[in-house]
Amino acid sequence: MTIIAIDPGAKGGLAVRFYGATNAFALPETDGDRLELLRDLKASADVEGEAVVVVLEKVSGFVGKRQPGSAMFNFGQGYGFLVGCIMALQMRLVLVTPQTWQKYFQLGKGSECASQSAWKNKLKAEAQRRNPTLKVTHATADALLICDWASAHPDLIK
Repeated sequence: MTIIAIDPGAKGGLAVRFYGATNAFALPETDGDRLELLRDLKASADVEGEAVVVVLEKVSGFVGKRQPGSAMFNFGQGYGFLVGCIMALQMRLVLVTPQTWQKYFQLGKGSECASQSAWKNKLKAEAQRRNPTLKVTHATADALLICDWASAHPDLIK
């Protein structure tokens, strides 16, 4: 099974686990490039006869601090575009809340850290520890951890 894990934030990322190997990318900036990346990953899995599941972080309209309505609209529009691409490409979609996947790693909660930056650094360090051969960035850390969570829970993603 090919697992594609997506952190859909503006500075989010995508991780893919295919035949036991993992790779990660910052999400492309344009919708067209995001669709092309998903289409390419699906085509690679199809060639190998692999089933594909996309694990997308389920987000709400609130992203930690007050945002103008236009920012929330753009965020929701980008999230909806990803869901639409996944459905159009006929890939299985599993939604997971940040609370669910973060709890698995037993790192505590973001609210327990001195700052949002400290929490992000903690998540990045865990992603790097689990994926020592990859160059983990803030853009790819959450996606890699979502991918690791999904791999550890095959019963929840099938």
